[in-house]
Amino acid sequence: MSLTTRMSAFLLGVLAVVLAGFSTTLYLLARTYLHRQVEERLTTALDTLVAAAEMEPDGIDWEPNVHHLTLGQDGAADQVRWFVRDGEGRVVDRSANLGADDPLTEDSPAWRVLERRLESGPSAVPPKHGALVLTGGVSLEPVRGTLLRLAATLAGLSVGLWLLAALVGRWVARKALAPVTRMAKAARAMTPDDPRQRLPCPGTHDELDDLQRAFNDLLCRLHEALERQRRFTGDASHQLRTPLTAMLGQVEVALRRGRPPEEYREALARVQAQADHLRQIVEALLFLARADAEARLDGLAVADVAEALPTVAARWSGHPRTADLRTEIIGDGPFLAQVQPLLLGQLFDNLIDNAFKHSAAGTPVVLRLRQEKGAVALDVEDGGHGIAGEDLPHVFEPFYRSAESRRLGLPGVGLGLAMVQRIAAALGGSVVVKSNEGAGSRFTLCLPALAGQPR
Repeated sequence: MSLTTRMSAFLLGVLAVVLAGFSTTLYLLARTYLHRQVEERLTTALDTLVAAAEMEPDGIDWEPNVHHLTLGQDGAADQVRWFVRDGEGRVVDRSANLGADDPLTEDSPAWRVLERRLESGPSAVPPKHGALVLTGGVSLEPVRGTLLRLAATLAGLSVGLWLLAALVGRWVARKALAPVTRMAKAARAMTPDDPRQRLPCPGTHDELDDLQRAFNDLLCRLHEALERQRRFTGDASHQLRTPLTAMLGQVEVALRRGRPPEEYREALARVQAQADHLRQIVEALLFLARADAEARLDGLAVADVAEALPTVAARWSGHPRTADLRTEIIGDGPFLAQVQPLLLGQLFDNLIDNAFKHSAAGTPVVLRLRQEKGAVALDVEDGGHGIAGEDLPHVFEPFYRSAESRRLGLPGVGLGLAMVQRIAAALGGSVVVKSNEGAGSRFTLCLPALAGQPR
């Protein structure tokens, strides 16, 4: 069932209930009003008859057709009929319009009948009466006819309004949902090969416009992700092909002719170096290829980040620039955070290696640990050539290498900083970079501090 049909059915159902309730209420009010009018007319008529009877000490005097000539003269169906009986049930007087077939009794369903009894003393002198029973009635057929016509009118109007609402409502629903239909048709016609495709703008200035903008923003993000994935796949293939080609070339050269054992060992060493480089690339690619949910780490250990700095510095003790590496701790510890030591060490190593590659020997590389707004912050700052403004938004993208890095022939494949960002996210933190071209760069890693740690 289409949305238009469901909306129309719901609204028509509600309208049917409203019309039925309104018509029923109006019918009951009209019925009550008409019956009350009949009661009032009968009461007024009996009051008139009572006023026509003369109460005397020696009985009740009733003179037929003298005091009440105008009551009961009209023979219309809706007029009052009446008659008067004495205490023994004999008819004393009756209205001119009362027919012989009019069942003027209280148990007649087609009539509304009221009685009133007048009593005198026990010794009434004829022709006076000791008691009189005054009976008045009105036929209910005119009331029933009026109510029947009212019911038919209300039913006809309700059905007519319902049918009109059905036609207009379906047209309005189709017109209101036409932008959704156009967007659905455009979405079905989209292909992943054209990144410029977007949903048409409804121009309704309401929630549908918000939906169109949100969906188009999602399309933009998906196309960007798809483009990054394609670029990532192409770069990964290129980076894997390079060491494999070098390894195969070394093996092919070694197998062309017999060689002394020293040359074989030298060739195997070169193959081992290429294989180790290939392993590092594959591990980095596997880590970067994980979904965000899979990259979240379980079993994190609580550690003081300040205690990890000496271990990091010790690992770089054999590096030619180990004298340039400095550590600073600002403020009182402990600097507690939930970390995975191996990945945290890899993160530090990648930042330090990046700082060494992009700064000249003899310039300091500073590891500065501090606290900042509930986070443990580590700055890795160098005094190198900095990062150009157009390169800053891309430094954390896999395989991205700036033009300056390629011009200087710096080693690397562009995966180090991408791994830094992914590891930081996996630890629940973030990493940002600030750089002035020609004046060095500062990478800041922020990890959530544990509750209760000094701020």
